[in-house]
Amino acid sequence: MAGMSHDVAPEAYPAPFERPPFTRAAVAGAAAVHVYTSLGSVLALLMVVAAIRGDTTAVLWLFLAAMVIDGTDGLLARRLRVTEATPWFDGSLLDNIVDYLTYCFAPVVFLWTAGYFPDGWPGLVLASLPVLASSYQFCRSDAKTEDHFFLGFPSYWNVVAFYVVVLGLGAAATVGLVVVFAILVFVPVRYVYPSRTETWWFANMAATAAWFLAYAVIVAQLPDPNLVIVALSMAYVVYYVAESLVLTWRGRAAVSASS
Repeated sequence: MAGMSHDVAPEAYPAPFERPPFTRAAVAGAAAVHVYTSLGSVLALLMVVAAIRGDTTAVLWLFLAAMVIDGTDGLLARRLRVTEATPWFDGSLLDNIVDYLTYCFAPVVFLWTAGYFPDGWPGLVLASLPVLASSYQFCRSDAKTEDHFFLGFPSYWNVVAFYVVVLGLGAAATVGLVVVFAILVFVPVRYVYPSRTETWWFANMAATAAWFLAYAVIVAQLPDPNLVIVALSMAYVVYYVAESLVLTWRGRAAVSASS
């Protein structure tokens, strides 16, 4: 989920023949955006293969590549008006499929194969929690609100897995995080959608870009990343959560005041 989508609401037109014409180049450009998004599914496959092979560093680099695609395809989609140029293709559905694979399924496979879950059926049950919780979330019609927030923890399981590795957490701590975040999927906190939430948009985008950079530096320095950079990257996470909580409270206060 967690990330950027093609859910661009097209303008209402009285009839199909009154829609503005799109050139072949425009349609090709829109199709290229869909192909760009779909590359995330290939990255998810590579994540699973790397996880099975025990190549943690490769998995983390693939996480970053998938996040970069997810962080830019929505911007391209809105720029090229893909919903209007290719009305026969559901880019939002494609985006959700890819996000589920890269943000949830592949990261859970990684945590499983890397030994962060108990052996046997207890591990299977625990690994199933994020998979099931995110399955529910990705199918909710209100998972992305009309004013561009994520409702409930936005299935950032790749980020959870990243910090499990970077902080050297053990199985017990990892299981605790997985249980907590699986529950938070169902708690109606409105989480910031960095590329679309209008409040503090420039600050959010700048902070997200800085976090991507810090992520890359940390992975390049593994297994001994600079602790200052790790702390700075976690400061972004604190900022993101704090902003989401503040804006959730403000939204509820505004609703209460108007009722």
